[in-house]
Amino acid sequence: MAFQRRRNHYYHRFRYLLQALSVVSGALLVLLGIISFLSPYPVETDNPAHRVHRDYSSSIDATDDAIVGGVSPFGVPVFRVPNNGMRSDRDLWTSRNSKYFHGCCNSSAKFLKAEAITHPNRYLAIATSGGLNQQRTGITDAVVAARILNSTLVVPKLDQKSFWKDASNFSQIFDVNWFISTLAEDVKIIKELPRKRGKTWSPHTMRVPRKCSERCYNNRVLPVLVKRHVVQLTKFDYRLANRLDTELQKLRCRVNYHALKFTDPIRKMGEKLVQRMRKRSKHYIALHLRFEPDMLAFSGCYYGGGDKERKDLGAIRKRWKTLHISNPDKERRHGKCPLTPEEVGLMLRALGYGSDVHIYVASGDVYGGEETLAPLKALFPNFYSKETIAMKEELELFSSFSSRMAALDFIVCDESDVFVTNNNGNMAKILAGRRRYFGHKPTIRPNAKKLYRLFLNKNNMTWEAFSSRVRTFQRGFMGEPNEVRPGRGEFHENPSTCICEESVPKGKRDSVSRKVGKGKEEIFEDQNVDDHDPEWPDMEEDDNQSGMGGVGLDYDGINSEEPELEDMLSD
Repeated sequence: MAFQRRRNHYYHRFRYLLQALSVVSGALLVLLGIISFLSPYPVETDNPAHRVHRDYSSSIDATDDAIVGGVSPFGVPVFRVPNNGMRSDRDLWTSRNSKYFHGCCNSSAKFLKAEAITHPNRYLAIATSGGLNQQRTGITDAVVAARILNSTLVVPKLDQKSFWKDASNFSQIFDVNWFISTLAEDVKIIKELPRKRGKTWSPHTMRVPRKCSERCYNNRVLPVLVKRHVVQLTKFDYRLANRLDTELQKLRCRVNYHALKFTDPIRKMGEKLVQRMRKRSKHYIALHLRFEPDMLAFSGCYYGGGDKERKDLGAIRKRWKTLHISNPDKERRHGKCPLTPEEVGLMLRALGYGSDVHIYVASGDVYGGEETLAPLKALFPNFYSKETIAMKEELELFSSFSSRMAALDFIVCDESDVFVTNNNGNMAKILAGRRRYFGHKPTIRPNAKKLYRLFLNKNNMTWEAFSSRVRTFQRGFMGEPNEVRPGRGEFHENPSTCICEESVPKGKRDSVSRKVGKGKEEIFEDQNVDDHDPEWPDMEEDDNQSGMGGVGLDYDGINSEEPELEDMLSD
């Protein structure tokens, strides 16, 4: 009996304890529910890291900066974006040490004049491929190929049948007379093939491998050229090796940065757009957003749009028979997906750019439309495009031609104080190279691989912690001089052979480290020789890759000749 009473006593005490625990648990659940309800950044998707469509206004604190980077009364971190840009330890509008570097591409005395090396009855014709910037790389390399073959170059033909469907010819995009005269001492260039016995000369058509070296051209093309006299190289994009003799590399730069000039109508309209941006603000950022449906479909990424997104992008993806279905989360983790407009905005605000900064966006139709752009516009209300700062009548001469419209965006992006690229396509590469050559104006490439986890967990940290990590992850991705080692990356993006360095004053030497290389000194910034140094692929070893490669969407990692496959990454 005594044992039974004791057991009943302990049973009643345990029951009371369970009741007390139930009350406490219930109170905690109610408290957590209140906190969740009051949270400034509601999540409405099955995948908070990828969600595109969000109500962003509640996470921007326009009136009370005091709690930014702080905690709620319940001890939960508050992720609230300040209205003003955070203080930065760097100039937001210029690159460090940029004044000590400048473009230089004059040839040496040993580089013989065109008239001394050009063989008669030896003509090279080129048919480019893709959109404006992909074709620009082909035109640049075509001049060098003609020099290698000691031949006369016929003004290249632009691709008029690709995905972009632009019927423009060379002289409608570029100043052809300027192109010919500027390069007269390097390569003889003519507008069209001469007639032979009163008839048009019919060229022999062939194609060279991607990244064909100087030896490759001499072995494969030269014998045919000597025999046939006229050779046309088709689908001419990235058909020249990344590494060449120094004099040939400098010729590449003379073509790309000096000889290729847009026609007067394009330049004048582009200058108008730049002037209108300057009237609005002393500085502006140009953003190449690249968040169109075709780009997202090709990337194989998923952004939390549910069955509708999977259906929409899946239908577009069927266009490419060889494009395998990938693991969206894996692509995201590896940094191969464009950031959402929201994520781009958060990155820029974390780097120190306030809501008063003016942004020019170069983009096609964004997937999700205004709903997708809303978070970016909430972060940066001064949001413009060529359609918003130009009258419809002004754009009529260009709007029916994708390459001419792309040329206008190219000019505004090139002249911007800061250029932000959201993928690693051709426009991003060409502009990054130009901006290095012409004074190292800042070019920001999102370190998507590192930022992925940060965006995933941002609601579990304060804004101060978030912004600090963004700045850390972006070291080496900000367009600083020599943040990419000479010889690494694609030459159009990193024209190191054509960039000269002036001596750095002693007081500035603390910010750089010197490394003696093959017969010359190379400078690398201390902050960029660490774990955050960009992982650039060795372009000479990428020729046999068949999948996606590099940070973002790297065209050079694709070796397919399937129609439209490479065109999608052109601009």
